[in-house]
Amino acid sequence: MNSLLRLSAVMGGAILLTLAAGWLTDLLLRRADARHPETPLWNLLRRCGPSVRVLLLTAVLSGTYRQTGWLPLREHEAAVGRILTLVLIGASAWLVVRVTSAVVESTYARYASGTREPSRLRRVRTQVTLVMRIVTAVVGVIAAAAMLLTFPAFRAVGTSLLASAGILGIVAGVAAQSTLGNLFAGFQIAFGDMVRIGDTVVVGGEWGVVEEVTLTFLAVRTWDERRITMPVSYFTGRPFENWSRGGIQMTGTVFLHCDHTAPVALMREKLKEILDGCGAWDGRGWDLAVTDTTPTTILVRAIVTAKDPDDLWTARCAVREQLVAWLAEKHPYALPRVTTSTAVPAPGDGPAQEVFREVRAGRTHQG
Repeated sequence: MNSLLRLSAVMGGAILLTLAAGWLTDLLLRRADARHPETPLWNLLRRCGPSVRVLLLTAVLSGTYRQTGWLPLREHEAAVGRILTLVLIGASAWLVVRVTSAVVESTYARYASGTREPSRLRRVRTQVTLVMRIVTAVVGVIAAAAMLLTFPAFRAVGTSLLASAGILGIVAGVAAQSTLGNLFAGFQIAFGDMVRIGDTVVVGGEWGVVEEVTLTFLAVRTWDERRITMPVSYFTGRPFENWSRGGIQMTGTVFLHCDHTAPVALMREKLKEILDGCGAWDGRGWDLAVTDTTPTTILVRAIVTAKDPDDLWTARCAVREQLVAWLAEKHPYALPRVTTSTAVPAPGDGPAQEVFREVRAGRTHQG
């Protein structure tokens, strides 16, 4: 009975101490956030509360559970100690990741508030995302290794494997060549500024916006809301189009096949009228010219500009639709036509001339 009371006192005291320390920490962070509203770090650190409480509770229990004198705890003292150690390692890794995330997000938020260039923001955002993934992976691996080393069997195995670490490293490198290639490609993308989150790219004949970048793969959201996932090594080993490099403004073309009698000058005036009423046109430039001819048509090219790929698509569609509708209504003769005429026979008289005269007279042959 005495041991149960002591156990209850130890558990209750540990919980109360943890709650009091957590409340005090949160109070200090709230006051710091109120005094420095320009810095989001203090408010972000409040999200570390659960990991701090678990860490404190586990640390207090690790130092006091032997004092309870409870028989089941004495019988399984080694197992209880190992469990508390594992929880302590996990809580410490959790806290490190949360604190690092708060610091990185705070730094990015302060940088974003003072920068007005979207390209720089996308670059820093991509780097921040990959840095956090790297930190999380490294902390997770270290925590897992520390947990395994708490078991004597794994510690002995680890000691014996040190002698063959070089061979294992070579074997692992060969087996994970593709994974390691993607890993280093992820570093190259993050800090080489090749492609960033939010960039508009064309890969495999599909254009879309880079939605997610990890250490091993990259996700592109297409205009029809599909997701194309590919290894990051694709972007370091193959050429691709990045429409957001050097500014996202773009120039696009609209091609129309017209009859040779099409009023090109009037079409040029109509194009300017259409663009003046199109909100997607950014006003930087426009043009209309005949770029090619065929025996039956001419190829008219209209050039339009826009501030980004989405507006360029809208402007091109508007120009194409309104120009075709205007030609059909005002100048239908300018639309492509298939011209047919009666075949002229070769000079002379003979069977071919007789057939031609019969066809012209409307007669047909049965046979």
